Amino acid sequence: MSGPGPGSRRGALLVAGDVVTDVVARHRGPLAGGTDTAAVIRTLPGGAGANVACWAAHRGCADVRLLGRVGADSAAWHERALTAAGVRAQLVVDQQARTGTVICLVDTGDAAERTFLTDSGASLRLDTGDWSDALLDGVAWLHLSGYLLFSASGRALVAVAQAAARARGVPVSMDPASAGFLAELGVDRFLTLADGVEVLLPSRDEACLLTGLPDPADAAAKLSRHIPLVVAKQGADGALVARSGTVVAQVPAVPATPRDTTGAGDAFTGAFLAALVAGAGPEAAAAEGCAAGARAVERVGGRPPAGRAAR
Repeated sequence: MSGPGPGSRRGALLVAGDVVTDVVARHRGPLAGGTDTAAVIRTLPGGAGANVACWAAHRGCADVRLLGRVGADSAAWHERALTAAGVRAQLVVDQQARTGTVICLVDTGDAAERTFLTDSGASLRLDTGDWSDALLDGVAWLHLSGYLLFSASGRALVAVAQAAARARGVPVSMDPASAGFLAELGVDRFLTLADGVEVLLPSRDEACLLTGLPDPADAAAKLSRHIPLVVAKQGADGALVARSGTVVAQVPAVPATPRDTTGAGDAFTGAFLAALVAGAGPEAAAAEGCAAGARAVERVGGRPPAGRAAR
C-alpha cells in the first residue's frame, strides 16, 4: 500500500471510538477547596471519536460514519446530535452501562486550559461483537480513537478492525487520545497495538511521552520511523508533519482567542482527515486541521457549529 498522500479516495470516512456526555464547567482562577467556585455549566455531546466525526463532516467530508457505544439513558439524544452534525451514526445501545461522562473543568483565563474527570462508561465496552466487516463497505479511510486501547474489549476491536481494513486496502489512522491513560497503558504496548497504522496524530505531550524525548520535533521524527506519517498537534504552535525519521513540514497555527480548548485536537483530526480523504497532501491537510482547531477553541464544547464550514 502506498503511503498517505494526494489523490481523492472516493469513499467514506469511518470513525470507531467514544461517544460521551460532556459536562463543561467554566470557572476563572483556582478552584476553591472546601467551598463553592462560581462557574458556568453546560451539558453537551462529546467524546473524542464522535467529535472527530462531526468536525470531519463540518469540514466537508460528504460521508462520515461513526461506530460507538452508548447507554440507553441518552442514546436517542446522542444520535440526534450526530445526525444533525451530518454523521451517519451506528450506536450500539448498552443495557448495562450508562453513557460515558466527562466533567471538563475549564479555567477561563487566557489559555482556557482544561482538566478532565472521566467516567468512560459504555464507551469502553465497545467490542468485537459490535464490529462487522460490512462497516467498511464504501469506506476509503478508517480512523480509530486511541480511547479504544484503554480496555481489553476495545483493544480486541482495534485488532479486528485493523485486520479487516488491511484486507481491503483501507488506510488506518489513530489518535493516542490521552497522555494520562497512555502512561497507564505503557508506551511499548501502545506502539505494538498501533503497528500497521498509516497515520498517527499525537498531541505534543503524547508524542514526547511515546518517545521519551523532550523536544516535540525530535519526538515526531522518532515516531515517524515506526509509523509512515506522524502529524503532531502543537496547539498554539501549529503542527509538525514527519516522515521516515524527518520533520518535513512545520504548519503554523491560525490565531485564535481561546474560550475552551476542549476538543481542539479532535477538531484538528477531523478536518485533517476530511482534507486527506478529499485528496489533499499531509501539509495542506494539517493546515486545515490548524484552522479547525482555532475555530474550536473559540467555542464552548468539543463539537463544531451547525452546518458546513465556509470554504
